Amino acid sequence: MRPGRALVTILSALTFLPAAAAAQVADRAAIDRAIAAVYPSLVRISVVAIEHDEGREIKVEGSGSGTIITPDGYVVTNHHVAGRTRRIVCTLPNREEVPADLVGTDPLSDIAVLKLRPATPRTFPAAAFGRSSALTRGEPVLAMGSPLSVSQSVTLGVISNTELIMPRMFQTGVAIDGENVGTIVRWLGHDAAIFPGNSGGPLVNLAGEIIGVNEISFGLAGAIPSDLARPVVDALIARGQVRRSWLGIEAQPLVGAADRTGALVAWVADGSPAARAGIAAGDELLRINGAAVDARFPEQLPLVNQALLGLPVGEAAQVVIRQQGRERTVTVVPEERGAARLGRSEVRAWGIAVADISAIEARELGRASRDGARVINLRRGGPAAEAKPPLQPGDIIVGIDGQPVRSVRDLETHTATALGTKARAGLLVAFERGLERRLTVVDAGTHANDTGGLEAAKAWVPVSVQVLTPPLAERLALAGRTGVLVTRVIDPACGVQVGDVILAIDGEAVTATNAGDEEVFAAAIRRYRIGASVPLTIVRDGKESALPVTLVASPRPPREMTRFTDAVFEFTARDLTASDRDGRAVTMSVTGVLVENVSRGGWADLAQLRPGDVIVSVDGTAVTDVRALEAATTAAASRKPASVVMQVQRGVRTRFVELQPSW
Repeated sequence: MRPGRALVTILSALTFLPAAAAAQVADRAAIDRAIAAVYPSLVRISVVAIEHDEGREIKVEGSGSGTIITPDGYVVTNHHVAGRTRRIVCTLPNREEVPADLVGTDPLSDIAVLKLRPATPRTFPAAAFGRSSALTRGEPVLAMGSPLSVSQSVTLGVISNTELIMPRMFQTGVAIDGENVGTIVRWLGHDAAIFPGNSGGPLVNLAGEIIGVNEISFGLAGAIPSDLARPVVDALIARGQVRRSWLGIEAQPLVGAADRTGALVAWVADGSPAARAGIAAGDELLRINGAAVDARFPEQLPLVNQALLGLPVGEAAQVVIRQQGRERTVTVVPEERGAARLGRSEVRAWGIAVADISAIEARELGRASRDGARVINLRRGGPAAEAKPPLQPGDIIVGIDGQPVRSVRDLETHTATALGTKARAGLLVAFERGLERRLTVVDAGTHANDTGGLEAAKAWVPVSVQVLTPPLAERLALAGRTGVLVTRVIDPACGVQVGDVILAIDGEAVTATNAGDEEVFAAAIRRYRIGASVPLTIVRDGKESALPVTLVASPRPPREMTRFTDAVFEFTARDLTASDRDGRAVTMSVTGVLVENVSRGGWADLAQLRPGDVIVSVDGTAVTDVRALEAATTAAASRKPASVVMQVQRGVRTRFVELQPSW
């Protein structure tokens, strides 16, 4: 049985009452009162979240749910909904949209706090927290939120399990930004239906109180208990972060006979407060500051971790352990734990995403120091990937041109200094890979696209043609003749018309007979000089005549056109060519620039600008060529408006594309 299917089976078996039966045990009037108490505070959260992939910052649209918990507009939701974002907008139940700011976030508990930012100060309806510890199995609950990003909804169910944990078969648990949420969370299992988009929404009792924050669903849903969420929310509002203690201990349930209480010390970090106090792997924790410790079963372990992580940082704690069969009391002074993973950054000049090294990562890597910038991933074909030798994910950059790199900021500063006003610079880079210290050279900076060289202009008749095959010649009363049929006239000034049959050039027959031989006509024309007047023998309306045509220069191919890559909006456009209009419903009169590439996860991508669009104007200013486009987007970047509107032609239709960057 696959693990995912097994989990669904296991969790479904824990359900106390089916969802359909919940309505039978819940009083409708109580349900209405609970909805009235919380629903006005329910918000749909729309975000532009950030990820880092292929050496770039990728913007991704997402959504979740939240609850207003104070009249001045603080909102509780999940970290995985709003913890890593560039833009947050909350939609109230009346469909009003209000921007919001991230106040603080905590990956370990998967809780984040936002603050609504209305145009003018106002009071919001606020919901209150209740006590999750008072819940019992079978108690009716309401799950509120915006499933699949639809308008705010309410579902009804019952509490199925008040001590829900991830089974051992799921060894990674619920992993978010380097943290395993199950380390401290025992979920409230319930069978009220929730879906993606419900994340961060409230689980509500019939007293109209928030008793959980919905987070997971594996057939059975799971909510973070309010008794755990509320102190995290208070800390985030007060300080913007949650301070946790670190003893250097990892605990696990007791093994062997289960006739005693305590928790087993599975690992002690070298040099940690616990190691200095003499605690060792194999010891058993019995009491922490007088409070009994009991983890005979996995469901009890999150409470032990909460006790360890909740000790006051820097204050001596008394820990009673059983060591080699004897009880012993030791004094431990906790240190601050810090984040498991620090924020990631894009270094565009290198084509890499990097991050500072957290204390937890340094220990896991066996490093005595946190100095350096760790490579997360690279852009294929970028400067770091093309270095000799190339950098790899996991490498730690420790020096540039002899200058130490202790952080991502150092990396960015040294790179900017080396580049100065230059587009590119070769950097001597020292990096660590495992136990080795290596050197490489990175050609950092902006790398222009290779056009492959310019082609000399050739003589050209501005028409498109198809070969006069023998069957066509016979039906057109030209049996035995060869030539080409004019299918399109690009410039009517040449005098040729659609439907003309060109039989000869300056008296020499056009010997094209097979479909696909159109190049025979073009090659014959290229033998003449640009500007020459050449007589073409044509058949028009059944009559053969000579038509003098002045040859013009062939248009430049697309690869030779001037290009512009916008680094803010992340797209590339170039000037139009005559061939761009082939097969398009774009008239010759349309001016603009052709969008060639839109980077995945950039602002242009989020606005649904597409390759093949022709940008006609930017914020009402006409775009005649790429230089005009560059001027318009540069001006927008200096103004930093809330949105930039581009009018584009997409086939026969025009569209208005609204780009909304976070400047």
